[in-house]
Amino acid sequence: MSSDFLDPAPGRSETLPSEFYFDSAVFHRVRESAFGGSWQWVGDLDRCRIPGQTHPFTLLEGLLDEPLLLARDRDDQVRCLSNVCTHRAALVCEGDSVVNHLRCRYHGRRFGLDGRLQHMPEFEGVEGFPAPSDNLTEVPLTLWRRWFFCSLHPRLSAEEFFRPVEERVGFLPLEHFQPRPDRARDYMIRAHWALYVDNYLEGFHIPYIHAALNSTLDYGSYEVLTFDHGVLQVGPAADGEPCFDLPAGHPDEGRRIAAYYFWLHPNLMLNFYPWGLSVNVVRPMGMNRTKVSFLPFVWDESKLDEGAGAALDRVEREDEAVVESVQKGLKSRFYRAGRFSAARENGTHHFHRLLAADAGLVRPPGQPE
Repeated sequence: MSSDFLDPAPGRSETLPSEFYFDSAVFHRVRESAFGGSWQWVGDLDRCRIPGQTHPFTLLEGLLDEPLLLARDRDDQVRCLSNVCTHRAALVCEGDSVVNHLRCRYHGRRFGLDGRLQHMPEFEGVEGFPAPSDNLTEVPLTLWRRWFFCSLHPRLSAEEFFRPVEERVGFLPLEHFQPRPDRARDYMIRAHWALYVDNYLEGFHIPYIHAALNSTLDYGSYEVLTFDHGVLQVGPAADGEPCFDLPAGHPDEGRRIAAYYFWLHPNLMLNFYPWGLSVNVVRPMGMNRTKVSFLPFVWDESKLDEGAGAALDRVEREDEAVVESVQKGLKSRFYRAGRFSAARENGTHHFHRLLAADAGLVRPPGQPE
């Protein structure tokens, strides 16, 4: 697959070609590079709050399928560990619990909550045992405000990863945002995951697809800003619509902002509204099937169903329909690639450049080719 289509300037560039979305080799390269190398959502602080608490999970089930667990030891230190026994690969922890140690039920191998091997029955006379490889592997973990993220092999430090978010919305009391599981939703989309991200990263379609949302925003002042590993969309409020109370010295001081939409490569969306935060996690389940999880965290209940942050289910269903339409259209013999709007699609262009780098087609943006 040629890389000639992706010029660094949106106004001169073509989109990724349709074959990109159907190439299994490319899909698997991007899986390891983009998803394995990024910080991935694990969950809220409550998943592992007290000493002795454990929480097993599968990292990106359907894509990475890595069995992991959170464990907070008796010294109150929380770690992310491999949840695979180093003896015969059975799962070590099979449910949320509060324990003093981890014990594999297959053959009784026991580990501390720090992942270190403590005991193994019937292993007398085994040469070179125990070795460091008999401990559970520790996976990089960070607690950003009140949310856990982990990475199999992070390309950026957690501080670098979240810095653009902190610079814009760090004034919000994120530690006090409260989960609202009653409003959480999973959506199954019959399309390639990257098409969903393509759609998210531009406001170009808002007047055409989202009539209700468009009425809450000042589309003429809508901004799409790119940074090394992501995109920020700034949604100004229409007259009379709810907006943030921005502090003095804020980059948008004096403006009425209805929403900040952050996308962090490759699959994390942090949507900030005056009522709080909607975390969207995009989970590829295959080359043409995607699960998107909406996870709300509320700060101001009185603003929940107002403005740009209202009717999120409707907006999602509208997006889902158009993305599935694109998935069908990409199969056409008469379509290869499109062009970008230089004025409105710089965010999607940036994503395509990052994806092409993940697939080994071009160098990462910002590096000479």
